[in-house]
Amino acid sequence: MGTEDGGGRGAVLFDVDGTLVDSTYLHTVTWWEAFRQAGRTVPMADVHRAVGMGSDHLLDHLLGEDRDRGGDAAVSAAHRTLYAEYWPRLAPLEGAAELLRECARRGWTVVLASSAEAEELAVMRKAVGADDAVADATSSDDVEGSKPAPDLVRQSLERAGVPAGRAVFVGDTVWDVEACGRAGVPCVGVLSGGVSEAELRGAGAAQVFRGPRDLLEHIDDSLLAAPPA
Repeated sequence: MGTEDGGGRGAVLFDVDGTLVDSTYLHTVTWWEAFRQAGRTVPMADVHRAVGMGSDHLLDHLLGEDRDRGGDAAVSAAHRTLYAEYWPRLAPLEGAAELLRECARRGWTVVLASSAEAEELAVMRKAVGADDAVADATSSDDVEGSKPAPDLVRQSLERAGVPAGRAVFVGDTVWDVEACGRAGVPCVGVLSGGVSEAELRGAGAAQVFRGPRDLLEHIDDSLLAAPPA
């Protein structure tokens, strides 16, 4: 699907981890434990602030780009195994499903844009339970570079068939905001991933809400009020 004119439609692109699903701190703990198993000591606060990046960027960010990368695959595999233990218990954030459905009702094309792998994204979609409102989705499997690279945002625009000027992104991390900035898409931030409003606005977020429920309750005052005319 091309993005030349967007066919008069607009798209809202949603991050999933920490934005629609209450999973940020589960990732924090499981990455921390994966590092510990590999003999690496990484403060949990640092891990939390890196969550939202794809694993490739996260390892560079936390361990340094000049490290011996021989153990990277084992660390990533350990994190995936540890995190997968929580898959049956993943829970949506309050108002997540209703927000997706309200956006679709207002005429937005709803696309999920997650740095998770496709299998993990499928589990989160099931947890949210609003696939009836979702037109398409992208995962880290679909792109070469994960957030904060703009690849996921750009691929989501392609999936939606709209240009950047007819889209809005909703995310919970500075990495979401940075990826959007590089792709030319405005980002609405939510605090549900544990990142402060000051940090999100400092990265360039156009608006910030407490979480999906707060955004839904104030949708008429947000960039999601209606697709571009």
